[in-house]
Formats: sequence, structure tokens, C-alpha cells
Amino acid sequence: MKIEITSRNCTVSDHLKEITELKIGKLDKYFENSDTKAKVSFKKESQSLTTEVMLDYAGKFVRATASSDNFYDNLDAVLPKLEGQIRKYRTRFDKSSKNAAYRDAAMFFEKENAKSDSKVVKEKKFVLKPMTVTEAIEEMDLLGHSFFVFLEAKSNTVQVLYKRNDGDLGLIEPEF
Repeated sequence: MKIEITSRNCTVSDHLKEITELKIGKLDKYFENSDTKAKVSFKKESQSLTTEVMLDYAGKFVRATASSDNFYDNLDAVLPKLEGQIRKYRTRFDKSSKNAAYRDAAMFFEKENAKSDSKVVKEKKFVLKPMTVTEAIEEMDLLGHSFFVFLEAKSNTVQVLYKRNDGDLGLIEPEF
């Protein structure tokens, strides 16, 4: 597993890097290939310290975050979340697609803060994978985001699935 450690508004000690690599490396048992990538981000935001871990296995993403006053405690909180998501992800997709769940293109979207005077501060590029609306709902649920952009398999059009304020889902389909 390749582990990339980044920090924002703080410095990461060598000891924290070693502990991170040791603990995140234990998740390697869930993946049969060594092409798994882990991005660990340590951030200091006003009074709290946030740790975010994102695993990329053949284009599929699993992500978890934790905040407290200690990066070491955050790592201990993030690992069970990741293991649970990995098991849930593998079980759900192994049943339906017989171990092909981790062999598709990347579909990760990062939630961005919207303001009236906002500007673009980050850009993401990703490959659209043809899928049904049901599969898109599952992907959005697994990622924990409020929207999901995908290529609808039957019509071959880009569509946006989003969570409404009332808890239901909405689907935006383009007309040409």
C-alpha cells in the first residue's frame, strides 16, 4: 500500500508518520493487490485537529474523518470506520458483481463550500463510469456525499443525483 501523508496548518512529526504508516498499513489485508493508495491528511482548524483518510483501490474510494484535540486519537477513531466501510463495500459489491467492485474508474467527489462571493479553489477530474440510477444511489450512499455525478448506462447521458432537504433523492437529467 502506498501511503501519502499531507498536513495543513500544522507539522507532522516523524513519530506520527511512523504510527500512521503502521496503522494504515494494517488495512492492506483487505486488498489483494498492492496498487492500493492511502491519502492521510492532518489539518489544524481553529481549536480542533482533523484527520482524514481516503483509500483508493482500483478507482473505488473509501473515506473517513475524525476530529479531536489529538492526531493519535483521530487515527484510532478513523481505522474502525474505514474497516467497516471496506467490509460493507466489499460485501455489497461482491454479491452483485462477483469481486468486480474494485475494478472500475474513479468516482470521488469532494464536497465544496458554496458562498455568494465564492471562487473556485479546487478542481477535480474523474472518469465517468456507466451505471444505473440504483448503482449511483449506492455509490453516493457509500461516499456519504449529498450529490453524485454519473453516466447513465441506458441513455449514455451525464446525470446528477442529489439529496433533497426533505431527505428524499432528486435526479437531474439533461435535455438536448
